[in-house]
Amino acid sequence: MILVPLVLIVVALGIFLFSWAVKSGQYDDLEGPAHRILYDDDKDMIPDDARTDKPTSRPEEEAGESPEPDSDEDAPKP
Repeated sequence: MILVPLVLIVVALGIFLFSWAVKSGQYDDLEGPAHRILYDDDKDMIPDDARTDKPTSRPEEEAGESPEPDSDEDAPKP
């Protein structure tokens, strides 16, 4: 006796929540997140010696300047 009205309330609540989700844009882009996970965005984490592509050059190398050595031990001897 109480189950029929209870089921009708649950069904009405489900329809209301589904229509709210559609109106708020929850189902607008179903394929975007599935494709986004395939994009390669971890190139900065791969060490230079392990990369298969050419590593990007640093800005000081592009300007034609050679990077200064940090200490005298690394500097070439004349």
